[in-house]
Amino acid sequence: MESSWLTHAKRLQAIASTGLHFCRDVHDRERYQEVAEIAHDMLAQLGNVPLERINELVSDFAQRYSTPMVEVRGALIEDGKILLVREQHDGLWALPGGYADVGLSAAQNIIKEVHEEAGLQVSVRQLYGLRHKAKGPYKPDHRDFYKLYFLCERQDAEAPMAGSETSDAAFFAPDQLPPLSLGRTVERDIQEAFDFHEGRRSVALFD
Repeated sequence: MESSWLTHAKRLQAIASTGLHFCRDVHDRERYQEVAEIAHDMLAQLGNVPLERINELVSDFAQRYSTPMVEVRGALIEDGKILLVREQHDGLWALPGGYADVGLSAAQNIIKEVHEEAGLQVSVRQLYGLRHKAKGPYKPDHRDFYKLYFLCERQDAEAPMAGSETSDAAFFAPDQLPPLSLGRTVERDIQEAFDFHEGRRSVALFD
């Protein structure tokens, strides 16, 4: 779970962003701008990164109502093993997925991501988790996310293969997992997928 300081800094940033988007009074805009500068400086210090990096991560700042981003992940389980992909970004492994694209449903996004990252055609069977990233054991993030997890079923007989954003794709037993990309997937996400796949749970988990 992220620190309370990171939570407060992100909340201040969101309030400032929404306020600057809607506010028309010049004096209130100055106040929201000052709150934004304080929040961005806090985030830069908490993450030990340059202030410019924070600005890059919030490229839509003050352009809309500030709301969490959406990330989708798909779990495909076969013969007691789960599909993972190796991220080019950090060389670590995760459930296939990523940011949800505009114009596609959550299920359509999963189908697209699994095909792009692992070369497989799947259908989406069930939502098994809806998590607030900040509440989980993920690597801290300056952005705010909802993470949606879906169980998938195979629609082809192809072998998994790397895609444009991945360097490998393979199935792993739950007790033989490779090093995970902890900003994207943690071991709990994988165990919960097995719990749903094997019938130990039937109602989607959320926080």
